[in-house]
Amino acid sequence: MSRTHLSPARRREDRARLADEVVDVLVVGGGVTGAGAALDAASRGLTVGLLEARDWAAGTSSRSSKLVHGGLRYLEQLAFPLVREALHERARLVGTIAPHLVRPLPFLLPLTAPAWQRAYYGAGVALYDLLGAALDAGRGLPAHRHLSRRATLEAFPALRPDAVVGAIRYWDAQVDDARHTLAVVRTAAGYGARVLSSARVTGLLRDGEGPAAAVVGVRVADLADGSSFTVRARSVVAATGVWSDDVGAWLGDSAPSLRVRASKGVHLVVPRSAIDPGDVPDGRRPGLILRTPTSVLFVIPWGGQWIIGTTDTPWKLDRDHPAASSADIGYLLDQVNRVLSRPVTADQVVGVYAGLRPLLAGEADQTSRLSREHAVVTPVPGLVLVAGGKYTTYRVMAADAVDAATAGLPGVPPSRTAHLPLVGAHRWDAVRGTAPELAAAGGLPVDAVERLLARHGDQVGEVLDLVAADPALGRPLPGAPAHLAAEVVHAVIAEGALHVDDVLTRRTRVSIATPHRGTESAAAVAELMAGQLGWDRERTDREVAHYTARVAAERESQRMPDDHTADAARLGAPDVRAAV
Repeated sequence: MSRTHLSPARRREDRARLADEVVDVLVVGGGVTGAGAALDAASRGLTVGLLEARDWAAGTSSRSSKLVHGGLRYLEQLAFPLVREALHERARLVGTIAPHLVRPLPFLLPLTAPAWQRAYYGAGVALYDLLGAALDAGRGLPAHRHLSRRATLEAFPALRPDAVVGAIRYWDAQVDDARHTLAVVRTAAGYGARVLSSARVTGLLRDGEGPAAAVVGVRVADLADGSSFTVRARSVVAATGVWSDDVGAWLGDSAPSLRVRASKGVHLVVPRSAIDPGDVPDGRRPGLILRTPTSVLFVIPWGGQWIIGTTDTPWKLDRDHPAASSADIGYLLDQVNRVLSRPVTADQVVGVYAGLRPLLAGEADQTSRLSREHAVVTPVPGLVLVAGGKYTTYRVMAADAVDAATAGLPGVPPSRTAHLPLVGAHRWDAVRGTAPELAAAGGLPVDAVERLLARHGDQVGEVLDLVAADPALGRPLPGAPAHLAAEVVHAVIAEGALHVDDVLTRRTRVSIATPHRGTESAAAVAELMAGQLGWDRERTDREVAHYTARVAAERESQRMPDDHTADAARLGAPDVRAAV
């Protein structure tokens, strides 16, 4: 078995080892920043633990706009170092770290005003290209181009002719955020990190009394079996995003901490037919970036669908399951329909998801004006808090956090993750064009193997071997023909999936990519997982019931008129993981 496999046996082993040893660095939070910190520390040769209360990427890191980008709009705020840093990280992800999961994507920036707008935006995009040019050379990210009205409508026929006078085409990149975060976790595990999901930290262990007492570990509730244990560490890194204030509260009012505000970002998923893509090949099908009164709106090609997002509004309600209201959905549709010749209607929406951005609190009243820069603080010895930033710069945040956590440890080498390929990336150039040969050898459709390659990279053989051993696993999932039954088994034995929701929401995207949102697939997924996890009939049925209730609660919340009523409706379905 691969050292990167997050199997049930690996979980039991890591659970036992964490309770029995003192690790150099213990990371709390299994989003992309926490996963990145675990990989950064483990690849330096340190002993590492990584704890996540729910599933890998269950929070913000699976609910983003699926973009790796420099942040074009931050140029208006004169945040040149932030943009340049993000563009350099984009180049590393596309070129070395995760080329199987991060791909170049063209965007159109429509122009609606006379020549001054073309000059103003053109200067900004030219600077954007310049800031990223040093590392983008030869990595498939062309320079921007100015398009006439005619060329704009040819590139994106769904635009209203009277809504644009032209456009600027530029390039960023797209990522499958949940699978990327999972790849970071698996890579950390391959370097020896002890990784544990469904492990909720309930408090800090202190060396002595008083507000300045050092942190020497954490108390943990294992949500898989209801037990509790402690983990001791030389340093604890809390990468908990919008939950950062909870960690600060454990320290007491007198300790310095980070103040983080949550900003809700809602996204819609609609079929390709809802927005005419024209005859542009999928690989060059452009997205749109639009200015709105309160945020930036993206229309992003996503396989055979489009993602429309996002909102940017303060959120002070339940952080585990932020809810999208009918007002959020209506706002996004109103904004995108301002520029489309054929409006997108609410009944065309296939999926909806909402995530919370962790923004460092400042003087600005609106969350859209708060900084996307990150901060690393050490409020007491032995504890490092990291928060803020954006998905694209997770690696930098992680390296900074580990630098702070190991400042007192002798002989710790510098970060090496800038050039470290993730699981699936090592032999990507050798396998990326092999779908026809792999499909013929495995008796599978070529398009099915192409999708597997895009999700698993050079580890695609792990899934294909399952089909070879049991041809029944080569059948499509009921209600989700883009996925094979083998992917569910692989999600359990290699990717740490413990619940039906883990598979349908993050290992795959059936929960947002199908009109039934996974309810037609849940029973089949539960049966496949039961065979690997030893579930009895009662447990298998309970998993399906939990998932079905979750989908029903989300649908109900999306009919509610505002945040409070949407939040109340979403909380009508309990979390599948046991309450602590």
